[in-house]
Amino acid sequence: MENILGLVALACGLIVGLGAIGASIGIALMGGKFLEASARQPEMINELQTKMFILAGLIDAAFLIGVAIALLFAFANPFALV
Repeated sequence: MENILGLVALACGLIVGLGAIGASIGIALMGGKFLEASARQPEMINELQTKMFILAGLIDAAFLIGVAIALLFAFANPFALV
C-alpha cells in the first residue's frame, strides 16, 4: 500500500512539473513569435494580441487539467484499494 501511495505521489509531481515546463515553453515560444510578428507588421498588433491571449488561455488550460488530474490522484486515489 505504501508503495502505491509513493508511486502516486511521484506521478503527481511529474504531471505537475512536466506540465508546468511544457506550458512555460509554449507560452515563451508564442510570446517570441508575437513580438516578431508585431515588429514586422505593427498595424496587426491588436488582432495578434487577441489571438495570443486566446492561445495563452488554451495553453494554461491544458496545464490546469493536468493539475486537476494530479489532485484527483492525490486526494481521491483510484489506485488505492482501501
